[in-house]
Amino acid sequence: MISESAPDPEDPKPRKPSSGVLVLTVCSAAIGGTFQYGYNISIINSPTGHIQGFINATYIERRGSGLDAPRVTLLWTLIVSAFSLGGLTGALLAGPMAVCFGRKRSLLLNNSFLFLGAALALTSRAARSFEMIVLARFLAGVNSGVSMNVQPMYFGESAPKHLRGAVAFSSAIFTAFGIFLGQVVGLTELLGTDALWPHLLASNALPGMIQLLTLPWFPESPRYLLIDRGDERACVRALARLRGGVAPVGEMEEMLQEQRQQKVTASKPGSAVTPWALFVDPDLRPQLRTVMAASSAMMLCGNDSIYFYASYIFLAAGIPPGKIQYASIGTGASEFAASIVSNLLIERVGRRRLLVGGYSLMSGWAVVFTVALMLQGRGVAGMPYLSMACVFGYILSFGIGPAGVTGILPAEIFDQATRPAAYMVAGSLMWINLFLIGMAFPFIISGLGNFCFLPFGGVCVASAAFLGLTLPETKGRTLAEITADFDEMRRGKKRGRQEEEEEEEEEPRKENYQLGKASSFPALEEETDS
Repeated sequence: MISESAPDPEDPKPRKPSSGVLVLTVCSAAIGGTFQYGYNISIINSPTGHIQGFINATYIERRGSGLDAPRVTLLWTLIVSAFSLGGLTGALLAGPMAVCFGRKRSLLLNNSFLFLGAALALTSRAARSFEMIVLARFLAGVNSGVSMNVQPMYFGESAPKHLRGAVAFSSAIFTAFGIFLGQVVGLTELLGTDALWPHLLASNALPGMIQLLTLPWFPESPRYLLIDRGDERACVRALARLRGGVAPVGEMEEMLQEQRQQKVTASKPGSAVTPWALFVDPDLRPQLRTVMAASSAMMLCGNDSIYFYASYIFLAAGIPPGKIQYASIGTGASEFAASIVSNLLIERVGRRRLLVGGYSLMSGWAVVFTVALMLQGRGVAGMPYLSMACVFGYILSFGIGPAGVTGILPAEIFDQATRPAAYMVAGSLMWINLFLIGMAFPFIISGLGNFCFLPFGGVCVASAAFLGLTLPETKGRTLAEITADFDEMRRGKKRGRQEEEEEEEEEPRKENYQLGKASSFPALEEETDS
């Protein structure tokens, strides 16, 4: 089977492998995948005032009196947070969907949530129901939760080893592109007006339609076809298309070896195929701790909440209200540019350096931002623009490393059977923390004032330290090599604990020995005297 796809050494003009199909597959999957996550977290910021006015007007029609400002803000926060709750639901659905339907078909079916949510958003004003907006945002979150987990899985399993990081990092590029485009479309010159905000919220249906029309023409994940479905012929065909007509022998051998290992693992009782099984399997705990820390830090650092509450941040930084929408576009453009640069660097610099370096830079920017806000309060000129530059620097640093590397980790450090469950755990933590930060972010800004970014800076420092100590480099390495590094770390820690315990046990022995030695001579003297 493999030899049929190998190139003929006697062919005078051997075909040069092409990545054209792989590039088109990436674009088709991402435009309706992680692009939607970025697009949906940014389009909600522009119509903030219009939707809050709609909530109050609807309440007046129903009750005869309006809502006070705190209650309007609470309902607005519910609309914002519904997206995170939907994302959590989608993250929990992603694992079973990826196993039952496959990676490609899961992305296609995922658009049903999006289209239903777009219809609700589009008709919410005519129905005079802000509850429909809440449900629409929840369904958009479900769509994003599924795609944020399934798409990196699909990319990581479809890309060759030397391009695995760059292909998987393209998820972050499309997320940043979605953020940027959502901010542009939300300008008051386009759809960010009081008359057109329902169309703005429903505009996410267009990328979904593009994916439905294009993705069916591209292959399924070769690893899923071989290891999950056991269809070696379909795997070879898919791999040949993704590699430009040739299925590499070495790559097929690696997948076949993983398939054999998978069969051995599956025959053992308690094999890790569910999230709970990951927690109780001691061999996978180091990998799981690393993924959980990286996924939590990605949201607890506060970067994505900046897009939800960009208006609040720039007002607090002293930016004139009329220029805030353009400053917000700058944040999206910053992350988009950083993600492109990082995509070019990831196979040269490595995952670990980008992740640790990104969080280290973010912690520095958080400190500078705090100092700028304090000086601004004392009337120092130019500080509002330094504060804005700090926000841009914070987002740039996030885009360089954490934005893309975090999504790659489960695909690189877990095998085919445990990968869906690992993405469920990582995705659930991401969305839970995004929900908590999204709810708390306005109160953090109002409560801490000039020191509002210090908690996020603390998260960045802790994340850089933890990941620097626990994450081995995964660039260009096989799963077996990466797993061996985690095993070595675990054995090293175990040996360290054993040595400490032995030293603790040795100390009392030495003391007892010395005491016995000291007391032996008087005892002998007493016996002699007697």
